[in-house]
Amino acid sequence: MSFQTEVSVAISVQELLSKPHDLYLGAVDLQCKANNTEHHTIEIDQNRLLVRRGQEFYLHVEFKHRAFVEGEDQLAVLLDTGPAPSEADGTRIKVLNSRRKWDQWTFRLQSTPGYIHLTVHSPPNACTGHYQIYLTLYPSGGESIQQITAGDFRLLFNPWCPEDAVYLPDEDLLQEYILNENGLLYHGSYTNIYTLPWNFGQLEKDVIDICFQILDNSLSALKNPLADAPKRSDPVYISRTVTAMVNSNDDKGVLLGRWDGNYTDGIAPTRWTGSLPILRLWSSSGAKKVRYGQCWVFAAVACTVLRCLGIPTRCVTNYASAHDTDGNLKVDQYYSSEDYSRLPSKKKDMVWNYHSWLEAWMTRPDLPPGYDGWQVLDPTPQERSDGIYCCGPCPVKAIKEGHVDVKYDAVFIFAEVNADVVYWLVNKDGSKEELGVKQHKVGKQIITKSAYTDEWEDLTHDYKYPEGSTKEREVYNKAGMKIKSANKQQKDLKISIKYAQPILGSDFDVNFSIVNHGYMDKDIHLTLSAMTVTYNGFILMEFSKRSTTFVLKPAAVQKEVMRLKYKDYGEHLSEHNLIRLTATLRSKGTSEMSLKERDIALSVPQLTVKVIGEPILYRELTVRIKFSNPLPITLTGGIFSVEGTGLTDLQQIKSPIAAIHPGQEIVVNVSFKPSKSGLRKLMVDFDSNRLRDVKGSTNIIVRRA
Repeated sequence: MSFQTEVSVAISVQELLSKPHDLYLGAVDLQCKANNTEHHTIEIDQNRLLVRRGQEFYLHVEFKHRAFVEGEDQLAVLLDTGPAPSEADGTRIKVLNSRRKWDQWTFRLQSTPGYIHLTVHSPPNACTGHYQIYLTLYPSGGESIQQITAGDFRLLFNPWCPEDAVYLPDEDLLQEYILNENGLLYHGSYTNIYTLPWNFGQLEKDVIDICFQILDNSLSALKNPLADAPKRSDPVYISRTVTAMVNSNDDKGVLLGRWDGNYTDGIAPTRWTGSLPILRLWSSSGAKKVRYGQCWVFAAVACTVLRCLGIPTRCVTNYASAHDTDGNLKVDQYYSSEDYSRLPSKKKDMVWNYHSWLEAWMTRPDLPPGYDGWQVLDPTPQERSDGIYCCGPCPVKAIKEGHVDVKYDAVFIFAEVNADVVYWLVNKDGSKEELGVKQHKVGKQIITKSAYTDEWEDLTHDYKYPEGSTKEREVYNKAGMKIKSANKQQKDLKISIKYAQPILGSDFDVNFSIVNHGYMDKDIHLTLSAMTVTYNGFILMEFSKRSTTFVLKPAAVQKEVMRLKYKDYGEHLSEHNLIRLTATLRSKGTSEMSLKERDIALSVPQLTVKVIGEPILYRELTVRIKFSNPLPITLTGGIFSVEGTGLTDLQQIKSPIAAIHPGQEIVVNVSFKPSKSGLRKLMVDFDSNRLRDVKGSTNIIVRRA
């Protein structure tokens, strides 16, 4: 008998079934607490059934008026998922009453006085999503049929299941990449890496519903929901959908990106300290894009979604990340022959100071063998892939070996970590001459948070062979690009740049050294410049520049000092507090030129965060935050943002003092009631008119009363 017939029969005997003496199937206990504990979802919810595929779960069904007789009485279990369930596409499932079979939905039945106990097994390749459970009873004699709606559950990927495509056989890694709600992102530069605590919050009760809401609002789901639902068994499909939906460029996505520093009609990307406010704002607004995000925000929000759905995921930062717009595996940068200033590239090739993306763990049955494991995903909208702004998944192994024909988007990702940078001098008549090629400028360091500590783990060797090695050049050439430099001779002139790590608000010196490794005197023209830039490479303001000439004898060193003053650079900084130094020199009477660039990430002081009292579950706790103005100017419009999973939703507190003078300290107390026990992390951010992105955090161990 088909499901449709069973429904119609149940409806036709509705009056009969409404009589108490005819009812046998009673209340259904979904055993949410016990099941969710075994399925590693108890932190999300104790009152809804949240299970992982490929793993058994249990139901207790009340059976009234008489004993259930196995062999005579028959019980059918049916499941529906998707907008229009159908047996043909696997979204309407008749669960078999049989011994467990790894690739099929099955159930086993055991009866005790007054109850039927069901053990349900889902296959490890089942569609993830929201399921309805129906139970149909055929009593002995077959005279009547009773059908009840037994409840519902959400099915997630299962990285604990060996047969699941996202299986990760390391409990420490699962604790970090699935269950850890607090993490660290990385900013700054490869010479000054600094951390940004982030609250992923993937185990908060409402996040799982928002994740499925994101999938339901994707282009593929809205265009053809019947085709979309069956594809949700595939982590490749899900992860690609998520990278498209976290940005809002093509669809009802979560975040709108902005990089020009004007965030007056939204929230500056540096203000966010976690994914929860972003996801909740998007959901509560009816899928309206949240303003604004930049790369680390896109990556962190996507990490929250994928971890919540059960796909092991980590955030990755690549320092000196190339944006190659035309797929030729090189970034062209142009300089004027008149004053050696940087000229804009028509192709808009750039080298970002850093760029953040994701790695997700999964098998790749859609590719030849050898590409399972970590896959690159990038939700930041940079270039279109198959017509929309998404990127990946692409195997990290394919990037290292230069297999750029592997889907998805391998050429673009390979260039991000291994492109060559070609420098050109543009003459007044428009002609160009090549200054040189730097093969080691891009992908200086690729890192992620360690799964074992709060230190960072170096992933550079996973993406590329050692810079300068024969193997690295072989891979680059295999990827399809052979740079033929017109300037292969060994250069005699070398430039180095050194400085003590500067603090935002200070005046500081930069030391330039020029060495003549040749055998002849060099008549040199040197130009030094300093400019403020965004983290993705756009020049905001050149605030200091000077030129000098001198003769440099063989083996001699010329030292130059450039003093950078806050009064010159302060008001021109982006929210990332980055300064780019450029030294360009030319040997008069020859074609020899040298260029050296270095990005400085100014250090920003941290907030002091102190817990007052003992953290007890559901009892009010106070935290004291201290901030001291490090700048030589007065700050206004100060706002503190406080957030922590299991501690407090996002709170925003105005500074108690309207004008914070240089060196002045202010203290703010914030109170909240912890809602989860165990180790928790509180994140704090301070923003003002002239100082942004000041962070602080503290670990809080919450115990039960």
